[in-house]
Amino acid sequence: MPSEDELARRRYEKLVDRLETLMRAGLNPMYEGYYGQLVLGREDLTEMGELKDLRRAAREAGGRLGWKVATRLVDGRLFVLDQREVPEEIERLAGDATAEAVDLARERASRPRLT
Repeated sequence: MPSEDELARRRYEKLVDRLETLMRAGLNPMYEGYYGQLVLGREDLTEMGELKDLRRAAREAGGRLGWKVATRLVDGRLFVLDQREVPEEIERLAGDATAEAVDLARERASRPRLT
């Protein structure tokens, strides 16, 4: 029968794998792995375990992805962010995509609504 330490290690490894999967799924391929982020809500935090373990697992999962991980707890949500320096070309792509999204949102907001 596995020891408690062995079970804890297995649970932790599963948590790291799960976080890595979630972090990877949120990446935009156009940004080549930069601008990564993951937001875990209150329910996620309750389900996944203790905050200190989550933060440690997030740092390990981010390390697997090449991220420089920062975690922030804000209003019961845990933000996991990639804080690496972004290459100029990727930064320009992201800026252009953001500008297009803002323009589209403004255009939609200015259209008359059908009631």
